[in-house]
Amino acid sequence: MDITSKPEGFEAEKLFIVPEYMQAELSRSELTRDLFVSDIGFFPHARHHYRERSEGSSSYIFIFCSDGEGWIEINPNKSIPLTHNHLAVIPAKTPHRYGASTHAPWSIYWFHLQGDHAEAFIQMYGMNAGPVHLPIGAMSEFKDVFDKCFVLLSDKTYSLPIHTHVSQSMRQLISSIGISAGGTARDNKREQYLELAIRYMNDRLEDSMKLPELAKHTGLSKQHLILLFKEETGFPPIDYFLRMKIQRASQMLSLTGLSIKEVAARLGISDPYYFSRLFKKITGSSPSAYRNVPKG
Repeated sequence: MDITSKPEGFEAEKLFIVPEYMQAELSRSELTRDLFVSDIGFFPHARHHYRERSEGSSSYIFIFCSDGEGWIEINPNKSIPLTHNHLAVIPAKTPHRYGASTHAPWSIYWFHLQGDHAEAFIQMYGMNAGPVHLPIGAMSEFKDVFDKCFVLLSDKTYSLPIHTHVSQSMRQLISSIGISAGGTARDNKREQYLELAIRYMNDRLEDSMKLPELAKHTGLSKQHLILLFKEETGFPPIDYFLRMKIQRASQMLSLTGLSIKEVAARLGISDPYYFSRLFKKITGSSPSAYRNVPKG
């Protein structure tokens, strides 16, 4: 039995299922039969989300919690919490259920993998031992690969070369996550500094921020903090902070009726024209154009 709540879906969700006959072709093709994506999606702020499969799934299900909280139950009567920046894998053919928490519903990226190599990758990197914490770099890579694969599959559903490329991208992603999740003590310390800084940023998205303030909070010098951010995220700290603001702005534009001026003000930007220029520089489109693009 397969039970789903919220059948109407979630606002701004992404959801794509490969047609069954295409899945059959992928299971026969030499370059995809050992690992391919059958389902992929993103559910933002998924309040009341619940799924139960009493007979399990034919796929290995990967769930990455990017925000909020939820839980997964694989063994009867034993729920595993899934929190911010953690990835969990549900084995194929295993009865399970999962859902969002009531007080802080999760936002999740998820995909289903089929093929013998899916299990081999999971076992090699210990992803079957419980949720895996993704460092900031691995988290950014996950979202980047997910977005690219989702667009490719949605736009070119029936292209075997595209499915082959997505298959190889997923192989690379899983192995990269497996390696980065088992970092050295030095790597873990760097990650702690980075998470401390990003949490501080996230709590102050409605304000402005200076580099000395952030450096003082983390206990690092300005030069060390800049180097850390560039190496791990590709951006200096304040640039990263602005991108976080624009990401929050994108959510507001999609999920609320606030005007562009009001969204800018909510993020501590008093000049809506500057906000619009910044938004377009980072996303490639103006706030109004972004709001008018159908989501999901």
